Order: sequence, then C-alpha cells, then structure tokens
Amino acid sequence: MADRKSSWFHRFVAKYAPSRDELRESKWLKPFGKRIHNSEYWRFTRRSVPRAVLTGTFVGIFLMIPGLQMIGAVLLALPTRSNIPVAAAMTWLSNPFTTPFFLAASLQVGSMFGFHADLAAFLALTRSDAGLHEWAAWAFSDAGPALIVGLLVIAAILSFVAYGISLVGWRLWVGRKWKQRPARETDSVSGDE
Repeated sequence: MADRKSSWFHRFVAKYAPSRDELRESKWLKPFGKRIHNSEYWRFTRRSVPRAVLTGTFVGIFLMIPGLQMIGAVLLALPTRSNIPVAAAMTWLSNPFTTPFFLAASLQVGSMFGFHADLAAFLALTRSDAGLHEWAAWAFSDAGPALIVGLLVIAAILSFVAYGISLVGWRLWVGRKWKQRPARETDSVSGDE
C-alpha cells in the first residue's frame, strides 16, 4: 500500500511540478545562477525542512504581500540552506482567510509596545468604501508602526513555534518509519519463501 501512495505522489509531482531543466531555463531564476539549482535546496532533510518552516512562516506572516511572500521565502531560504518548496508553501499560512486576523492581532500587539493603533478605525475603514487617502492617513498615523511591530512580533513567535512543531513532527515521522521497517523486511523475506 505504501508503494501505491508513493507512486501516486511521484506521478502527481512528475505531472505538475516543473522539471529541473525548466527551472534552469526560467528567466525569473537566472539571476540566482547555479546556486538555486543545487540539490541541497530541494531535498527533504531533518535540517532543511524545519529551517524552511521557520523562514516560510516568518516571511509569510511579516511580509503580507501575496507573490512577494514566496519570492522573499526563496531569497531567505538560500542563505539559511532551507528547502525551497517547503519555504514557499509555508507562506500560505497568511491567506485571504487568515490575513484579517493577523492584521487585527498585530495592531493589538503593536499597541502593547506603546504605539496607538485604533482598531475601531481599522474596522470602520474595512467596512466602508474608504479611499486610498483615508487608508494612507490611517497608515501614516501611529497605526503603521504598530502594524509593523505587531507583525514582526507575531511572525517571530509563530515561526519559532512552527519550527519546534516541525522538529517534533519530523522526529515522529522518522520514528514511525523505523518502526515499520522491520515489519516490511519480515514481510519481504516471508514472501520470498
């Protein structure tokens, strides 16, 4: 059964994921040269995956600009030697459903650091048809620094929590694989007889 699952996964990846040659020919990735094509950034290891969870979560929550989040996660994955696909995927923690909660929480956290961010004004702007002028006036008050500090604090805390969870999850996954290993070897030996 494990072989069926892995073969399904491999077929899915082969069908939808870009090949290594397609990545090499991408005009968007050419500035990063051969470094981004190094297999170190594409393997799932006990060090690269938790690092990717940390970097992707931090960038995804702090940056809050769709599209730039993935680019930021990839750029941060290079110096931290993180798994690029996992880092890019973790940026989706902030999505259209979670973004309002992150923004409201960051305003509250930023207010704890001495910045005055009026959450009622933020909610009133979101409910009304406020124009760019109203949003800019609100952002350039104390709300802007409160938002930035709040996002920084929340991103740092949640990324380290996600890092710890990924370390524990990786350990449990490897432990389960090791427990299944003798059973598979015994099954293959008895099947040969």
